[in-house]
Amino acid sequence: MTDRVLLERMISYASLSPADVVLEVGAGLGFLTRLLAERCKRVVAVEIDDRLINILKAELLGVGNVELVHGDALKTPIPRFNKVVSTPPYSISSPLLFWLLDRPFNCAVLTFQEEFAKRMCAQVGSKDYSRLTVATYYRADAELLDFVPRSAFYPPPDVDSMVVRLKPRAPPFKVRDEKTFFELVQVVFTQRNKKVRNAVMPFLLKRRIAKEEALRLADSLLFHERRVRELAPEDFGALANEIVEKENLLR
Repeated sequence: MTDRVLLERMISYASLSPADVVLEVGAGLGFLTRLLAERCKRVVAVEIDDRLINILKAELLGVGNVELVHGDALKTPIPRFNKVVSTPPYSISSPLLFWLLDRPFNCAVLTFQEEFAKRMCAQVGSKDYSRLTVATYYRADAELLDFVPRSAFYPPPDVDSMVVRLKPRAPPFKVRDEKTFFELVQVVFTQRNKKVRNAVMPFLLKRRIAKEEALRLADSLLFHERRVRELAPEDFGALANEIVEKENLLR
């Protein structure tokens, strides 16, 4: 992103202080990196591109509070941070979001592709409502803050973007087994327009429940007559808990 007004706005949304350590994923040419360095204790700037890392070293020469990390943010050890301000590559939006939600931080301000950002904050039942919505809601408060036109980037991408702010919080509902909960949401959203009784069958069979038993279980579940897209995040939590309980009775 090269639009300084938008970069400054992103920084303001993170409410940076001189005590903050800020993670930036995809530092690029360092426009945002330099602005962040002026406002926080340290910037951990991650860049995977060999050519860009060399440019960053030259551009940030003399800026003592920037730690450059050359590598894939999802695979390279990252120093501790408490805030994130970043315009990450679109190609890693989903894995980066899930990676981030598994780590402790106070606030993240990120620019994502518009479609992806809307899915994070979608209303139940809307066309954008997805697994991403449920997973984000379970771990954090997410806000759509700014529309970012493609002209704000160099080179300009083929799509527009949006700035999103994430603030982690305790889950708003309890699940007995998070692994089961997330796997259930992932599987049933591949059939978001089907009734729960049908959409849940691949999930039950994957757990090595015999087909006849799985059919009986699917017919007995909460919300079994409702469409997947109609369930609120809390409903998926209740559904996952019920499956865990009934599986235990089958053993």
